[in-house]
Parts: sequence; C-alpha cells; structure tokens
Amino acid sequence: MIETISKPVITLSHANQENPAYVFGRDVSAGLNSSPKRLSSVYFYDGKGSRIFEQICDLDEYYLTRKETEILRKSAHDIIGSLQHNTHLIELGSGSSTKTRILLEAALAQFTRTRYSPIDVSSEMLTKSVNELSRRYPQLQIEAVADLYEKGLENILRSEDTPVCIMWLGSSIGNLSRQEASEFLLHVRSDLDADDSVLLGIDLRKDASILEPAYDDAAGVTAAFNLNLLDRINREVGGHFRTEKFHHQAVYNVVEGRIEMYLVSEIDQEVRIDKLDTNIHLNKNEKILTEYSYKYSQSEIINLAHSSGFQLQKQWLDESGWFSLNYFKTK
Repeated sequence: MIETISKPVITLSHANQENPAYVFGRDVSAGLNSSPKRLSSVYFYDGKGSRIFEQICDLDEYYLTRKETEILRKSAHDIIGSLQHNTHLIELGSGSSTKTRILLEAALAQFTRTRYSPIDVSSEMLTKSVNELSRRYPQLQIEAVADLYEKGLENILRSEDTPVCIMWLGSSIGNLSRQEASEFLLHVRSDLDADDSVLLGIDLRKDASILEPAYDDAAGVTAAFNLNLLDRINREVGGHFRTEKFHHQAVYNVVEGRIEMYLVSEIDQEVRIDKLDTNIHLNKNEKILTEYSYKYSQSEIINLAHSSGFQLQKQWLDESGWFSLNYFKTK
C-alpha cells in the first residue's frame, strides 16, 4: 500500500507477499480455534486501535510513556552524541512520533543533516505523523514505510551505505517472548554493519501494584483497546462478537516476569465469523490471550544483547528506575 504524502517527504512501501486481509483472517481462525485461544497483539494497531493507544499513553497509570519521555528530555543529546555523525535514524512502530521529536531535535542540532525513517503497520497513523513532522521540521529528510517491521527494514537497509541506528522506543520488545526477542534482534543484527546500533526501550521488573494498573486503568481505556480486537474481527471478517459479553483482564505473572492480557467470556457462547466460515465456542470464563508484556532485570537485558550479537554499551534510566533506554552496539 503506497501512501501519498506531500513533499518533501519521500514515501516508500514494500507490499506484503500475502494479502493482509487474508493473513489477518488466517491468523484469527488459527488463534481462536487453538487451545488455549489467542489473538496476536500485532492486530491491536488498526486505525482505531492506534488512536486508542495514543489515549493510553496519556493515562496516569500508564507510567511507561511518562518515564521514557523523562529519560529522553534529560539524555537526548547524550544519546545522539553516542552515534556516528549523520547517523540515519530508523524507528520501528513510530506511531505519532511524539516522543521521537525530542531525539530528532537533538539530532538536528548535532548533525549536518538528519535522515529519519519511521516504519509503522498503521498507514493512517504514519501518514498523519509524517505530515506533521514535515511541517514542523522542514530540514528533516523523511522516508516513511508503511509495512511490517522486517519488510520495512529490508526496504530501507537494502541500499543503505551510512551508519544507522534502529530505534525501538516504548516497550514493544516486551510483546515478544524472551526467545523471540533474541531471535528478532539477531535477525536485525544480520543486516547491520560495524558502525550501526540499536536504541531499545525496555520496561523493567517491578511490583505488581505498579504494573497491573498500567494495563488495567480505572477509566477503562485499555479495556477498550483490548476489546477493539473483537470489533476489528467483526468489521473485517464478518464476526458476530458482542463485546459486552466479554471483559478485559490484566495480571502480572511474577515467575515469568510478564503482564498477561486477556479477553474473558462472561457466558457460554457460540460466535459466528462469516468470512472465515467458522463458529467459535467459548465457555463461561474462558480466556482469549491477547498480549504478553515481558519485563526485564538488568541481567536479562545484558543477556538479550549478547544472545543477539550486540553489546550493551550505554543505558539510561528514569529517576525512579522503572524504565530503561538501552544502546546496543554491534559486536
């Protein structure tokens, strides 16, 4: 899908080999017919889901955005100063790029020129944010890619001959299991050169009394974000889910060091999904897993770096020590 964005922004797109609507339907069918049932968190971020997530980021309970912003405001110039001169900044899951502006302003102040390539699965959110960045920073060279992370990176890195820093802010690395996170970064490492680096946001292990409200806020915004998955199935593949017959649940698994997010059926029910020609049976209190969010200790961060071919060179923490930005250099 190619989005038309006004000049001087350059828009790139790398079409998926498989039709996205087909892949979504296939994954929904496989997940809801499995035992236990699950839906991939990657599907949270359609247009509506992305807008709801922006609301989550402003919640009092959702400390992650606030703490990461604190780090960026305090350390942006130090972070940019750690990079090679005129490093190409590539961001995974850029969303509205609100926090990223702090880094971009530091880069514009220190580099002769600054190239920025946001990659996001939501072309709607990407188009809006890139147009705003282009208006705000006309000297910034932007090459935006609406696609999955792996394909977007392939597109950008294919012809890249300058140092790059792949930025994955927020805590999205936590949506992957520890093994999956290592494998993903190892794949990224295979495409990088000696001067390249990764800037990675990682949420840290802490008490459940802090973590659980961040994923189950009093206003119910995160619940709406989770339930939108069912609405998306209704919209895109003819589902007949009644969201009032489900409730949102978020619990912290202390042993695994992860938040687990579920949609819980309030009754015995059978739900038809027309375009998938399938019926999904749910028992009362049966759970659909929608997200894991892994939290890391310091030793787990170091292990993640080493297992994926990097070294942890620098780390920045907020004042409370709840969140971390980590600078991984290639080994």
